[in-house]
Amino acid sequence: MVKIVPQQVEYVVERLGKYSRTLTPGLNILVPFIDSVRNKVDKREVVVSFPPQPVITSDNLVVSIDTVLYFKVVDSVRATYEIYSYLQGIEQLTVTTLRNVIGSLDLEKALTSRDEINRHLSGVLDETTGRWGIKVTRVELKAIEPPPSIRDSMEKQMRAERDRRAAILHAEGLKQSQILTAEGEKQAAVLRAEGDRQSRILTAEGQAKAIRTVVSSIHAANPDSKVMAYQYLQSLPQIAAGQSNKLWILPVELTKALEGIGGALGGITQMSDSTRAGLVESHTNEQESADVIEARRSAEEAAAAANAEAAAAAAQVSGNPKSVAAEITAQDLAALDDEPARELER
Repeated sequence: MVKIVPQQVEYVVERLGKYSRTLTPGLNILVPFIDSVRNKVDKREVVVSFPPQPVITSDNLVVSIDTVLYFKVVDSVRATYEIYSYLQGIEQLTVTTLRNVIGSLDLEKALTSRDEINRHLSGVLDETTGRWGIKVTRVELKAIEPPPSIRDSMEKQMRAERDRRAAILHAEGLKQSQILTAEGEKQAAVLRAEGDRQSRILTAEGQAKAIRTVVSSIHAANPDSKVMAYQYLQSLPQIAAGQSNKLWILPVELTKALEGIGGALGGITQMSDSTRAGLVESHTNEQESADVIEARRSAEEAAAAANAEAAAAAAQVSGNPKSVAAEITAQDLAALDDEPARELER
């Protein structure tokens, strides 16, 4: 007489073989020998995994497909009286619908279109099982297994595709590396050329400025031929200093320069004693300061050193060091006597 129905479970009750009512969860009272429980329906969502089913694709390949179905009973009366076994009906409906869907697709499309297949199956099953009091919530393809030979071919194809992609990526990376390297070398060459150009410009400007300065100084000093001849003689020891110098190239004007120096030195000796005495006496009477005396002494030392260098250079050029040295020595005293007078005149 007393029936206690658990939560999420409904009892379908018949009275004298005819549907009477549905018992809900809780305490329920039945009439003995008149009322009887026909079916106990679980209202919770049910998960059913169907065994693998062979399905032929559009390119005549047999694949094995496993499906998982999620459903629940929404009407206990129709689930009891509309179909003998709703679980068996759902299984067969799923298999036939799956064969229709997969049969219109090739293998590659079937492997990559699982979401589309799931939506199509769910729509067909939900429409058909609605009159049974069943609600299909979700359909999933658990596995699609092609034949072993097809799997080997697919693995080879996948391996070849991955090798091709790897080769393409490697070539692309090498290309980018070479491009970047060439671009860097180009920029470095441009920068080096720019730096070289700037360096040459600055060097040329410095040389031009130095030449202008030297020329301006020469023009301002207004040197005569005697000074130039003396410069010739000063440079001759430097020319002869090299160990590998076996051939000397002497300018044509050197002999004239030597003649000019000889004439200048000879003119010093030709100065009369009376003239030197007059100059010395006139300058002695003046009151010389300490700075003038020091300048005269320095001038005397510089004149003596210059005469010595000129004598040595003339000896190297003429090849007769004794005669030239004697001539310079004879004229040296006159030059030393006259040099302080000329310094004071300046």
